[in-house]
Amino acid sequence: MSEIRFYNRYSGQEEVEEVYGEGFLRWTYETNMGKIGLWLLAKRAIFSHWYGWRMNKPVSARRIRPFIETYGLDEGEFLEGVETYSSFNDFFYRKLKDSARPPVQGEREIALPADARHLGISNLGEVEGLFAKGQFFDLKALLGSVSLADNYPRGTAVISRLCPVDYHRYHSPVAGKIMEQRLINGPLYSVSPIALRQSMGYLWENKRVLTVIDTPDLGRVCFIAIGATCVGSIFMTAKEGDTVQKGGELGYFAFGGSCVITLFERDRVKLADDLAANGAKQLEVYAKVGDLLGTAV
Repeated sequence: MSEIRFYNRYSGQEEVEEVYGEGFLRWTYETNMGKIGLWLLAKRAIFSHWYGWRMNKPVSARRIRPFIETYGLDEGEFLEGVETYSSFNDFFYRKLKDSARPPVQGEREIALPADARHLGISNLGEVEGLFAKGQFFDLKALLGSVSLADNYPRGTAVISRLCPVDYHRYHSPVAGKIMEQRLINGPLYSVSPIALRQSMGYLWENKRVLTVIDTPDLGRVCFIAIGATCVGSIFMTAKEGDTVQKGGELGYFAFGGSCVITLFERDRVKLADDLAANGAKQLEVYAKVGDLLGTAV
C-alpha cells in the first residue's frame, strides 16, 4: 500500500497525508468488488445527493466539534462562531475572516485559488504522465471545447486538490472579467490520488463548472471547479459578466474532498519555485489560498 506524500510549504518538509476515508477509497478503487460498487453506486449523483442530505440535517451539527478537535482546525480564523452553524454542511463551507487568507499583493503575483495540495505543471506538453505514468491531460474533454483547448496545449496548469479537512471556498487567482461560465455535467468519481492513479480521466469525466477569466496581462485564464463523490454541489458565487479581484471568492463546494484546476496560456506564468520543483517530481505542495502560485512573465 503506497503512501500519499506531499511537500508542506510551511514546514519545508515532505509529509504523509492522512486520508479521510482511506479504507473505503482503497477498497472502492483498488479491489474488483469495490469497482463493481463504484459502477453501481458511488459515482452516481444519487449517492452524493443522499450523503449531502444527511450533512444538511440539523442532527449533523453534532459532528462539528469532534471534527475540529480531530483535525486541529483554528477557530480563530472562522468568520462566525461554531454555535451558529445549523448543520455540518453549513460549517463545512464556512467563511473565514479576510485576515485569515490575504492574497499576495505584488502586481505581477498570482494567488493560489484554494487551501489544497497543489500539483504544478510548468508545461503541459513536456510531462510524461500525471499521477501515473502515461496519463495525460485531455484538454478538449476537460474544457468541453476544441477551440478553447487549442489555447493551452503547452500551457501551465495547477491542479489543486482539496481534502475534507480543508477550507472549501475557492477564490480567483487573478483579477479580470468572467467572459464565460458553464456547467459540464458528468458522474462523481473521487479525485483522491488513490482514484486518480487508476484513471486521471475522472477529472474530465466528473461534473464540473468552467469559468474563463479575461485578464489584462495573462490572456484568458481557465478555472475549473470539479465535483466528486459526496460533492455533487458546486456553488458559483461569481457569475458570467462579473469583474473579479485577485483573491475574490468564486464559489464553494458542499461536503467532501474535491479539486480545482487553473490553466494559463503558454509562456504567461512562472510557477513558484516549490511548485515547479516538486511538480517535476510529481509531488504536490500544500499551501493556502491567497499564497503565491507564481508570477506573470
